[in-house]
Amino acid sequence: MGALDGRIAIITGAGRGIGREHALLFASEGAKVVVNDLGGGLDGSGQVTSPADDVVTEIRAMGGEAVANHDDVADWEGGQRLVQTALDAFGDLHVLVNNAGILRDRVLVNLSEDDWDSVIKVHLKGHFVPTRHAATYWREQAKAGKTVKASIINTSSTSGLLGNVGQSNYGAAKAGIAAFTVIIAEELSRYGVRANAIAPAARTRMTESTPGLSDHVVKPSDAAVFDVWDPANISPLVATLAMEDCEATGQTFFVQGGTVRRFQNWTMTDTLEANDRWSVGALAAQLPTLLK
Repeated sequence: MGALDGRIAIITGAGRGIGREHALLFASEGAKVVVNDLGGGLDGSGQVTSPADDVVTEIRAMGGEAVANHDDVADWEGGQRLVQTALDAFGDLHVLVNNAGILRDRVLVNLSEDDWDSVIKVHLKGHFVPTRHAATYWREQAKAGKTVKASIINTSSTSGLLGNVGQSNYGAAKAGIAAFTVIIAEELSRYGVRANAIAPAARTRMTESTPGLSDHVVKPSDAAVFDVWDPANISPLVATLAMEDCEATGQTFFVQGGTVRRFQNWTMTDTLEANDRWSVGALAAQLPTLLK
């Protein structure tokens, strides 16, 4: 018996890297998987069908069930087709893993409008669109009297939650995804839907091109050494969050190697208090005490 027996899952960006590992693990744990991947380059350019198709072939070769989908997750009609692919192939939907993304790293003064728009679209809108269509399906199921035990797992990043130079577009999108997760967890609970996010650290096309990371994500030459950057390390947490009886919702987790940590949302700390409106001079004198 697998941990995901009977679960039907959509995984976006599942043709390579972390998404591919999600798809393979989900299938090995008994899930039926829709492998979505547009097949574009790291910067979002181009399109080929082979990455998603190859993963489906791998899953079927190991005795699992999977179908490919090549739609753009940031396209409204594409998101509808993606959800419909699961319903047509497997008759239901229980899990949505939003993983697709691109990179266009530049410091702010070199960042173009297209660099900003493309990254925000693929990451942030690319989370919203599939989630919106999946949520509509689950709401209809719940209103029809069916018991829904669905799970959404979004993909944030430490670049958004902690910050990283040269990634203002990517970080802004990833911080937005974390906030999106908290809000939809509250909104969708009435329909039997949970939502969580992960902030993964692993060796992918993205991290291999990220400033400050490329020298650290190399695979150990000694096979006996645990590879903390192996993208397969990320997938067990995602599979756990996808389980029918998992209770976690509204959470964001950091995961790398064998480490899983829970992020705490933005939290207010020290306070300045006055009995009346602050003057600029008085506030300027006291503000440094909040920065210590």
